[in-house]
Amino acid sequence: MRPQTLEEYVGQMHLVGEDGVLRRAILSGQIPSFILWGPPGVGKTTIASIIAQTLDRPFHALSAINSGVKDVRDAIDKAKRQQFFEQPGPILFIDEIHRFSKSQQDSLLGAVEKGIVTLIGATTENPSFEVISALLSRCQVYVLEPLTKEQLIQVLQDALRRDVELDKKNIEILEYDALLRYSGGDARRLLNALELVIDHLPEDAVKIDNAAVEQVIQQNLVLYDKGGEQHYDIISAFIKSIRGSDPNAAVYWLARMVEGGEDVKFICRRMIISAAEDIGLANPNALLIAMQCFEAVQVIGYPESRIIMSQAAIYLANSPKSNSAYAAIKAAQKVVQETGNLPVPLHLRNAPTKLMKSLDYGKDYQYAHDHHDNFIKQHYLPDELTSQTFYEPGANPTEDRTRDLLRKRWKDYYPY
Repeated sequence: MRPQTLEEYVGQMHLVGEDGVLRRAILSGQIPSFILWGPPGVGKTTIASIIAQTLDRPFHALSAINSGVKDVRDAIDKAKRQQFFEQPGPILFIDEIHRFSKSQQDSLLGAVEKGIVTLIGATTENPSFEVISALLSRCQVYVLEPLTKEQLIQVLQDALRRDVELDKKNIEILEYDALLRYSGGDARRLLNALELVIDHLPEDAVKIDNAAVEQVIQQNLVLYDKGGEQHYDIISAFIKSIRGSDPNAAVYWLARMVEGGEDVKFICRRMIISAAEDIGLANPNALLIAMQCFEAVQVIGYPESRIIMSQAAIYLANSPKSNSAYAAIKAAQKVVQETGNLPVPLHLRNAPTKLMKSLDYGKDYQYAHDHHDNFIKQHYLPDELTSQTFYEPGANPTEDRTRDLLRKRWKDYYPY
């Protein structure tokens, strides 16, 4: 059922529609190297195949799962032999390119840059994280969208019409919900489900409803690919729900990950980060709770660990929020990047030798514990940054008290 032309292709109109960027490129005959990024079963491989057929270009396909550097070099050598005069190079399609190691991706650079091959990569992962920058800079990135309900139904109807065996059976789909739910937006998975259901129906049964589908397909219908884009999208929704102080949404996204079999340590590590980045000094206990959650789930494991994670997620969502610590280190890093390695003031330097003492290392340093409230006002920043502040207390009860203390001690930095 794989479409052979753009007219048969379903979905991705922003790429292959009348004004789509890929359609225009195909019509011009000038195809750049590019990477197709999108969820499974939305037509990445099909686009590459259609381009090769439409332009009548040699087509070499590799899967990153079972190909190595030698396979890449062999494909490139073969492509070199197929080059004639000024004709465009063959198309090298690499499925799941995110699974290639750095050395495997490096082996593509020369051929792509010299035009020996036109690279088309397909990935379910964010290329920014999984594709080396040198290769990414030589490729366009096109994002494929999940197929809509209407588009998935069209895929089913096309199959019933175009497949010779199915057409003979005069099959009618009365209800689509169960098939669509099982597919999770994956057209390939949808067609596999249709085939499975039809194979298990009696010969005289030509009508498919939700009950028939659910009777045949007995498995978890939750859409969650812990190795793919859903992995990043759902953990992002989870953390943003905590940041937004919505315990209901936080528990929902947590449940999605639990049902999908996500690694509990991954979930807990992200809660630890959130406790520091989003809650921070507004409630320092949040970091302790998140750490205790991380330790506890490793002892307990599924399924009971879901209760511990739920408790921690709700606590974090309900906590007051402050990103002041995150903002402080970010601001300090920016200044370091701009000013470089400023010298440490002499009074703060270590003086383990006589020579260093003779150079005034450590001279005039005031030992805080020798003074009232264990505090003495002196400069601790480089001389060029004496008026610089990085930490700005957040607007919450805990940091309100901190602000008052800072104003008392450092009124030049924190004026009223």
